[in-house]
Amino acid sequence: MRYAVLGTGQVGRTLGGRLVELGHEVRLGSRTPDNTAAVQWSAAAGPRAGTGTFAQAAAFGEVVVNAVGGRVALAALEAAGAANLGGKVLVDVCNPLAFEEGELRLSPVESDSVGEQIQRAFPHARVVKALNTVNCRVMVEPGLVPGEHQVFVCGNDADAKRRVTELLGEFGWPADRVLDLGGIRAARSVEMYLPLWVDLMRKLGHAEFNVQVRTAR
Repeated sequence: MRYAVLGTGQVGRTLGGRLVELGHEVRLGSRTPDNTAAVQWSAAAGPRAGTGTFAQAAAFGEVVVNAVGGRVALAALEAAGAANLGGKVLVDVCNPLAFEEGELRLSPVESDSVGEQIQRAFPHARVVKALNTVNCRVMVEPGLVPGEHQVFVCGNDADAKRRVTELLGEFGWPADRVLDLGGIRAARSVEMYLPLWVDLMRKLGHAEFNVQVRTAR
């Protein structure tokens, strides 16, 4: 399958690299076609890896992965172009966080989410929020964390969530450990989890951890 991964940071490069290892074709998208990080990633990843602008990558991909920062996600997707996103599964893994004056800030928060903003801005895209609650290495290698820990998905399109669940299975997440939280409105809760994630990272001293949901029945 052809994937567009928008974003050349650690998350985008990690996801893109794993998709290439799994046999998929990947275009890593950025603002400019000659982005240094993207070019270096492509050279190391092999012949199934390529680069381009946000629009070029989105046009190439059958599935689009949004891995840019949450504060710039809408601008990046606008650059990708609504015509290149319409009808496609759009996996949103970003978080709307920034450190301001040494403090973690989320925007939007509580009454909105980046996932919802993306779905409103691109109504013909099939947005699924996923993977934003774990470190990028755990995203693509859940076995780094022992036990039956979970990852979450939410979105308005049931078939899109099914396809994302299958992709997560390729990464190593069994289907019974992918918890469907419902519509895209649930993106609010998984995005608001990030302050707790950051505090846990500080406490543990590393980022390779996750949560396990256990019930009485």
